Amino acid sequence: MVEFSPVKDTDLAAILEIYNHYILNSTATFHSEKLSRKDLKEFLFISHPKYPSFLIKDNDETIGYCFLTQYKKRQSYDRSAELSIYLKPEFTGKGIGPAALGHLEAAAKKADIHVLVGTICGENQASIRLMERAGFSKCAHLKNIGEKFGKVLDVVVYQKEI
Repeated sequence: MVEFSPVKDTDLAAILEIYNHYILNSTATFHSEKLSRKDLKEFLFISHPKYPSFLIKDNDETIGYCFLTQYKKRQSYDRSAELSIYLKPEFTGKGIGPAALGHLEAAAKKADIHVLVGTICGENQASIRLMERAGFSKCAHLKNIGEKFGKVLDVVVYQKEI
C-alpha cells in the first residue's frame, strides 16, 4: 500500500538519488548536472506550511517523492503552486502517479492554493497523460525552448483550478 509522509532532512539523500537518476538519464527534468542537497532545497521545501513535500513509500521502501513549490517568487502568485512527482523508474505505470497527484491536490486545497501548474517536457507522454486524466488542461506549448542530450525540446504547461 502506498503511503505519503512529509519529507524530512534525512530523506534528502534518497530524493537526490531518484532525481539525479532523471537528470542523467531522461528529459523529465531540464537540469543537466547532478544536484546537491543545497540545490534541492531551493525548490523542494521541508516543513513549509504552504508548499509541502512528501516521500512516497510502499512497504517502508522509498519509491518516490512529490511536492508543491512556488510557481514564481512573487506575492501575486501565492494562490498558485507548481507540482512535481518523481518515482523510481521501476514503479512508474503502476497507478502511483494518480495517487500522488490526488494527494498533492488535497494538500494544495488545505494550503489555500487555487491553481496547480505542471511543467512537462513535450516528449514526456506518460506525464502528459497523467495530467490530462486528472483534469488538467494544456495552457501553453513552448516550442524548441530547451536542449538536452543534443536534442532540442519543447515544454508544455498544464494547469488545473481546484
